[in-house]
Amino acid sequence: MKIFKIEVENFRLLRNFSMDLENELSLVIGKNNTGKTSILFVLEKFLNQPDRNKFLFDDFNIEFKKELKSLIESADLVTEEDFVVSGIKLKIFIEYNEHDNLSNVSRVMMDLDPANNVIVLGFEYTIRYTEYVSMKNAYSEFKVSEEAKVHDDADYIVKGIYDFLKQKQADYFQFNKKSFEYDMATSLVNETVYLNLISEDISTKDIINFKFISARRDVTNKEIDKTLSVQTSRIYEKTESTEEQNKAVDDFKEKLSETDNHLSGIYKSLFNGIVEKVKAFGGVKINESDIEIISTLQHRELLKGNTTVVYKHDEDNHLPEHYNGLGYMNLISMIFEIEILVHEFKKESDKTPADINLLFIEEPEAHTHPQMQYIFIKNIKKLLAEGVTRKDGIKRKLQYIISTHSSHIVADSDFNDIKYLKKQGVNGVIAKNLKDLKKDYDEGTNQYQFLTQYLTISRAEIFFAEKAILIEGDTERILVPTLMRKIDIDENKRYAALGEDDVFLPLLSQNISIIEVGAYSHIFEKFIDFLGIKSLVITDLDAVGDDNKACEVAVGTKYSNAALKFFFGTATLDDLKGYALTNKCFNKIADVWQNNADGSLCIIYQVNDEGYNARSFEDAYIHINKAFIKANKDDFEGLQNREYFDDDTKGAFVLAAECIKKKTHFAMDIIYQSDAEFTNWKIPAYIKEGLLWLKKD
Repeated sequence: MKIFKIEVENFRLLRNFSMDLENELSLVIGKNNTGKTSILFVLEKFLNQPDRNKFLFDDFNIEFKKELKSLIESADLVTEEDFVVSGIKLKIFIEYNEHDNLSNVSRVMMDLDPANNVIVLGFEYTIRYTEYVSMKNAYSEFKVSEEAKVHDDADYIVKGIYDFLKQKQADYFQFNKKSFEYDMATSLVNETVYLNLISEDISTKDIINFKFISARRDVTNKEIDKTLSVQTSRIYEKTESTEEQNKAVDDFKEKLSETDNHLSGIYKSLFNGIVEKVKAFGGVKINESDIEIISTLQHRELLKGNTTVVYKHDEDNHLPEHYNGLGYMNLISMIFEIEILVHEFKKESDKTPADINLLFIEEPEAHTHPQMQYIFIKNIKKLLAEGVTRKDGIKRKLQYIISTHSSHIVADSDFNDIKYLKKQGVNGVIAKNLKDLKKDYDEGTNQYQFLTQYLTISRAEIFFAEKAILIEGDTERILVPTLMRKIDIDENKRYAALGEDDVFLPLLSQNISIIEVGAYSHIFEKFIDFLGIKSLVITDLDAVGDDNKACEVAVGTKYSNAALKFFFGTATLDDLKGYALTNKCFNKIADVWQNNADGSLCIIYQVNDEGYNARSFEDAYIHINKAFIKANKDDFEGLQNREYFDDDTKGAFVLAAECIKKKTHFAMDIIYQSDAEFTNWKIPAYIKEGLLWLKKD
């Protein structure tokens, strides 16, 4: 039995949200503020419902708040026939098979057809029609009251609808639990046909047991903190409660009993003075309230207060837990906590574990370095593979969700486990399965395999970026951050001279991922579309002649760049030379990249710059910075044939082809020979216009 999907409505950023779950691990990723923590909280608030987990007004999605505001403030009363029950909703889709014990779920089954093996549980925090009418009347009274207050005090600030809702929404919204009818043929839920689990007094606790480890873990390396030591006693409690290690426990109790007798004699003399003082104050009556301090080393309490985790330094030295770094403490604490929660999933021997046991681990990477993050994700499946297994033969699978911001964890994960969260509109989020990308790539090619291998090896940081730059090679990888910095400096000076403020963040202050893709940016196009982030592709024009050999753009007849051919289709070399920046922007519509001046993808290449159209970056850079290179040529380690820079008959194309010994060294030379604010050289026009395009929101 497993959960294969969850759906959420109107909870924070989860406006109309759906996410598939894998059989074991579902790795939830995405940049900041895409709802990862909201998934944890909505599960916690619905599946574990003590008073402290009641919903607040700020838990409502912003769009739903607007709808509620309009509904309450409207002069017209919606009829009961037209009213739609609305609020925060969670649907959990459960699949079972013939091997599962159905005793717990039998009461919530809505279809006895053997072919229908899906149960949909609904959890709701909604307002019904009667409460809607009451709320509307209460708000009318609230408005009158507020207007009276401002009449009495001209300085009084009148409270509005949101103030009213923050105070009163809990009076009108109610929890409910349902089991819905599910149509296997259409995979649709019929919300009009359901079983009310509350009125039928049907609990879901034996069906789903949800636990989590929050990112806000109580781990410090302060001397007063004993997080790990406290956890060991909790592990002991849970272990004994499942009747494991019984012989060791019995031996432990016997030794404690002997120690109690010995310590009681010591305590009698040790505390005699304080007992006599109590007597002096009349606090003791002979044979009635006589006090005696004895040893009661109950095994549970003893471990709770006196178990200490130490780090073995060598045979003779044990260091306290707080002497270790936060990274190790966090990792060890998390493993301890997982052990505790797995024991809690097992439950006591006289109780049966739930059918589905769901564990959520939030941001396991906290305080840990990259290598430790690799180790964690490599081993977590092995750690949890046993699931919920008891010695009495009862066994349940364990499903677990891990949310992360760590590119290192993603890089070493199974591509099929990943759920990518991305913003949709202003106040919504969607979840996408990365494994669905495989369907978009043509069978018979290795493009999907190439993409997954490349991303999981070294470029997973793009999943957490707001924007991306796709570059060809090492030269751009070395130089692009410096080019971004130069643009930030130049733009700051330009706006200062105008007496204005730049409305866009500096490039280096934005969350931009730079990904080296070689000549394969067209292979990444489906992935770029999948991510849906603003992306800039920096490539070369690569002009060639009729003989397909590289040549100056001025004498070229076509181009050899595969990416340009893919995105620009039948455009000729002359077409590309004449295109403005708006002609180089695209959106994907009906699975085809189409030119759109406001598109989210921009392809840039060399353009006419100071009277010359270059073929490559080196060609373009040398043309506009020949004087800078000539002045520093003896110190440029990446140059050969330096004397060519003194020959005015040799153009940039020739100099780039015959004077650059190694491109990476040439790129490093540019940075090394720069002045403090990069004023002694210029950025090629095509890169500058592309980066300025990317800088804008």
